[in-house]
Amino acid sequence: LAGFSMAQADLLRRAMGKKSQEVMEAQRKAFVEGCAHHGILGPQANRLFDLMEHFSGYGFNKSHAAAYALISFRTAYLKAHYPAEFMVALLSSEMGNTDKLVDYLEEAKRMGLGVLPPDVNASHAIFSIEQPRTLRCGLGVIKNVGMAAIESLLHARGARGQFHTVHALCQEVDHRLVNRKVFESLIKSGACDT
Repeated sequence: LAGFSMAQADLLRRAMGKKSQEVMEAQRKAFVEGCAHHGILGPQANRLFDLMEHFSGYGFNKSHAAAYALISFRTAYLKAHYPAEFMVALLSSEMGNTDKLVDYLEEAKRMGLGVLPPDVNASHAIFSIEQPRTLRCGLGVIKNVGMAAIESLLHARGARGQFHTVHALCQEVDHRLVNRKVFESLIKSGACDT
C-alpha cells in the first residue's frame, strides 16, 4: 500500500510491537505519504494505519494461536483432573520466585488442597504430594538452604531415618555443606519443629 521496502516494513512492525509512540508517528507519516504515491488518499491511509495499529495490540499468527490453545487446553485438563500433581509441578517450577509462590499457594488452597510446611523429616528438595489432596513444601523454598545442603540432609535422613532432635540432625549431616546459616534458616522456617 505504501511501497515500503522490507526493511521499512520491519521497522513499522517492530514499532507496532513495542508501542513506541514517537516511532509510530514517524511511521504513520511515511505510510500516509507512501499511500499517496499509490493513489490512496490521506483519510483512507490514516484509517488503514489505525486498523493495523489496533490489530498489532492483540494479533499474532495462527500457528502461535494454535500452540497456545493446545497448551492452555492441556494445562486446564491437568489442573482439573490432577490438581495435586499439577500444583506440585507448578510450585516446584517457581521455587525461586517468592511472589509467584505466594499466588500459587493461595490458588492451591482455593482448590481445596492442603499445604504443609517444610519439614526435615518429610520434605524433599521440591514440592511433593504427601496425601491425596495435601502438598508438602520442599526444602528448596527456604532461603539460604542450597541444593548441596538439601542433598546432604536427605542422604543423612535416608541412611538413619527420621531426626528426633536438632542435635541428631547436626551430627548426621556434612558440616561443609550444612553450615550454621543453613541450620538457622531451617529452624526459623519451622522445618525442625517435628
